[in-house]
Amino acid sequence: MNENSPAADARVPFPRTLSELLRQFFGRSGTAHPFVQFCKYAAVGVFATLVNMATFSVFAWHVFPCIGADDFVVKLFGLVPPPVDEAARARLSAYCSVAGFVVSDVVCYLINRAFVFKPGKLPMWLEFLAFTAVGAFAALIGTALQTWLIAAFGAQTSVAFLVCILTSLMFNYVLRKFFIFKG
Repeated sequence: MNENSPAADARVPFPRTLSELLRQFFGRSGTAHPFVQFCKYAAVGVFATLVNMATFSVFAWHVFPCIGADDFVVKLFGLVPPPVDEAARARLSAYCSVAGFVVSDVVCYLINRAFVFKPGKLPMWLEFLAFTAVGAFAALIGTALQTWLIAAFGAQTSVAFLVCILTSLMFNYVLRKFFIFKG
């Protein structure tokens, strides 16, 4: 059996000891049991989400001001946001989501390629484009939901953004694992 075949990846045994778990978790990409690989993906996802949230927050506060006075982030940090109407807040929050996506997508791709999945199913440039397309599709759905929640229901920007993030994450693992990387 070829070392690069999908069946070769399935032969990685479930870790039976803590040292084996740590070896698989911190080992080369594509050399972990599927459960451990999912945990690695989740860890990278948490980090990429934090990058996304930080980028969104910086843009929402300084570049495209869209934080409302009643937002829990304003209350939590004692901020004084500039006044913004609901239509502008919905539109500007979408711009902030795009900025967060771009930065976190590059970070997420690089870490997933090196740490989680076995690259090589596609040439690297095509792999990155496919990775980004899947992420963009998921982010588009999440951002549309976020914008709708703000425009239709007056949802807090931060709450709508969290819904956007959770919606996006649901699509990414399965599509990236099975359609972009070797596993």
